[in-house]
Amino acid sequence: MSDWKDKLPEAARDYIAGRRLDEVECIVPDIAGVARGKAMPASKFAKQPTFFLPNSVFLQTITGEWADNPVGAFTEPDMILIPDFSTATAAPWTADVTLQIIHDAQDQQGNPIPFSPRNVLRRVLGLYAAQGWAPIVAPEMEFFLVARNLDPNQPVIPPMGRSGRRAAAKQAYSISAVDEYGKVIDDIYDFAEAQGFEIDGILQEGGAGQVEINLNHGDPVRLADEIFYFKRLIREAALRHDCFATFMAKPIEGEPGSAMHIHHSVVDAKSGKNIFSDKKGAETPALLHFIAGMQNYLPAVIALLAPYVNSYRRYVPDFAAPINLEWGRDNRTTGLRIPISGPAARRVENRLAGMDCNPYLGIAASLVCGYLGLMEQKMPRPECTGDAYMSEDELPTNLGDALDLFSENVAIRDAMGPEFCSVYESVKRNEYKEFLQVISPWEREHLLLNV
Repeated sequence: MSDWKDKLPEAARDYIAGRRLDEVECIVPDIAGVARGKAMPASKFAKQPTFFLPNSVFLQTITGEWADNPVGAFTEPDMILIPDFSTATAAPWTADVTLQIIHDAQDQQGNPIPFSPRNVLRRVLGLYAAQGWAPIVAPEMEFFLVARNLDPNQPVIPPMGRSGRRAAAKQAYSISAVDEYGKVIDDIYDFAEAQGFEIDGILQEGGAGQVEINLNHGDPVRLADEIFYFKRLIREAALRHDCFATFMAKPIEGEPGSAMHIHHSVVDAKSGKNIFSDKKGAETPALLHFIAGMQNYLPAVIALLAPYVNSYRRYVPDFAAPINLEWGRDNRTTGLRIPISGPAARRVENRLAGMDCNPYLGIAASLVCGYLGLMEQKMPRPECTGDAYMSEDELPTNLGDALDLFSENVAIRDAMGPEFCSVYESVKRNEYKEFLQVISPWEREHLLLNV
């Protein structure tokens, strides 16, 4: 691997140009989207073609516990980690010159680990490729900047702005609201530039301290990699300025939640033409089939799009979160929206995913629903032209119900891989069981002396 630096993207080469590279972080995204792996001196990385990590990293819950292994004995065999040099990027917040590199996880026979989230997304893309299609996605990231919260028993509150006042809610699209924490935004831009990431736009969302970052459209794996990196980047930028960045779906009571809206189009792999538009620029039946697939299968993958107990606090009426499977053109009250666009950019926006989801699994889940719709060629319900917020709720209301739907859907399990689905369900059942053992302040307040 003596020439490994020649394989680096331009931004990574520029970052280390003329400087001594100290450290390389060898990482894999786990089920939660948390970076797992090891850091090592760059000199050691250069001499070692592969790396090892126990496959149990994919059985670890968000609390650090271990779920039961549903696909074999819990013997923790080593996986082989293969560096994907196209993902090499700077860690510009570190004291030393450091690169991060996402690794692909294989077993000792060279087969992809089926429950590695990056491999799950690749599996779904393979289904499209077999039909001669290539999906294109464009994610939107919403998150909150909040005051440091050192005691989990205390509520999360908005951060202090440069005016000396706490960030205010109901300031959507306000430039002055973004300026209140402009130093954090400046560092986000600087870190993103050092890492070679292009931001399409930053805006103030409706919550107090809530920000949205839009990314350019592109290959699903590359965009999932960027979101994975962006979450760390944004957290590091916030810490520099005495606040936290959180991607919880609903961190502050009474405020809207944070979504990861996903825009999808599908192109013909040979011609590059959008299959949702015909030669005259009109909508094709494929667009409607894709929507129908989402309407039919999204309930079964909500456990992937809303992966925690907190996620379901976002699905409440009157908080700007669609809780329906209606579709409409330029209608933000629907769960599935067709934005205004030209024929080449015609796309479907899934507005149901939370920002707390693993980006690889969220994008994979959304795409697999559309794929099944394209294959089944069914038609969606009639377009919703009114206020879909008035529609009946169509989503599971808690993680337990969502996992039941996920475990029962054979088409989803076959498409995403039975081994992955079993591991994911095991991890999430473990987390849900842990949550149910916690007694909340609401219960003590209203039940202790009244029932």
